Amino acid sequence: MRIRGFDDRDRTALRALFERAGQGSPTESLWGHYDSEAAVYLDPYMDREPASLFVAENEGALVGYLTGCVDTEAFPSEDTRITEALRRHRPFRTRQAAAFFGRSMLDAAAATIRRTPTAGDLRDPRWPAHLHINVAPEARGTGAATGLMDAWFDHLRAEQVPGCHLQTLVENARAARFFERMGFTPHGTTPPVPGLRYKGARVHQLTMVRSS
Repeated sequence: MRIRGFDDRDRTALRALFERAGQGSPTESLWGHYDSEAAVYLDPYMDREPASLFVAENEGALVGYLTGCVDTEAFPSEDTRITEALRRHRPFRTRQAAAFFGRSMLDAAAATIRRTPTAGDLRDPRWPAHLHINVAPEARGTGAATGLMDAWFDHLRAEQVPGCHLQTLVENARAARFFERMGFTPHGTTPPVPGLRYKGARVHQLTMVRSS
């Protein structure tokens, strides 16, 4: 297993990995349209901050990746990225996307009426960096995820970043346990994620933080 920095020649292979790396998790696919999902959770990191992107390579094939940002305040918000991706790709013709965004609007409206919080970005100077990590099913348990996280922590120390955060799901217990082993602790509340369902039930955002 080799952990290395992203190279622009990795784009095609990384895009293919994006479509399958989350298999079996509650966020395997959010609205069932990979081009627009990649425009939110992968492409901006390749374009804007390639130095904070790391890949795991096994026998010449990419099997995992970590996308990061050292200053969340300087990065477009998730809502902004989603809006731009939907404008560009218009995924609403698929049944899954139409159902997801229909539920999202209903969930958001209900939360407004009830005055209850919903999932959102964390912007806190104590943990200014953030990350997303995905490992293909065949590479889980091989040390790829740990290697990617170690490379990310080295990068944060080199950039003198005081801390980082990530956001996963309460229902993704396997991921939460891994992040705890990596030194992250839960932070704040666990609000529901508008639109997203797993096995027919609502899911809840889990924010975790780690000081460098």
